[in-house]
Amino acid sequence: MLRTEERVRRPRGRPQVRPDEETVQLLIKAANAEFQRYGYAGTGIGAVAQRAGVSTKTLYRLIPTKADLFTLVVSDRIGRFMLAIDDRELDGLESAEALQCILVAYGRLTLSAETITINRLVLGESDRFPEIAAAFYEHAIVRTTSRISNWLERETERGRLRVVDPLAAAGMLRGMMAMEPQRAVMLGQRPAPEIEEINARAKACVDLFLNGCRH
Repeated sequence: MLRTEERVRRPRGRPQVRPDEETVQLLIKAANAEFQRYGYAGTGIGAVAQRAGVSTKTLYRLIPTKADLFTLVVSDRIGRFMLAIDDRELDGLESAEALQCILVAYGRLTLSAETITINRLVLGESDRFPEIAAAFYEHAIVRTTSRISNWLERETERGRLRVVDPLAAAGMLRGMMAMEPQRAVMLGQRPAPEIEEINARAKACVDLFLNGCRH
């Protein structure tokens, strides 16, 4: 006969079910690894499920299509950028310091090796799979541009900056910060920048931008 303490320690009933939110995160991580290695066309739903340690049936229940899976991978990366630039913290900083925080976060997002691989994937496969181009544009480009634009508009309303078209200015800032080094990496001319280079580039972009926009 089991001792009382042994009977208490023995688990009863069915094992605890993992929450769907946790399973989705496992699938996003697995899908990102598969997309990074095999591209969009070469990634199979079964391989993603196997890497995540879940059944294909569960994957389809939570994420109906591969396009939805790709959208979640992109949204997850952009979500980290959004979390890195908290409005309350930015509002307590001077314009130059706040803008540098924004651009460093944007640089760390867009100039990472993983994001550059996703960019290469989108450019290389969007003709065959226009849904990935639409997802990337909506969930990456539009969201990050809008986030920067909102800050510029808020600074203009507070009298700190003079920006006539915040949305256009946000696009210019994005281009200054990321386009040249990102393109060089995509063309195999250099490795992805380290954080020290990202910080220095962000400061240079801030100086260049604010010298033309200070009130």
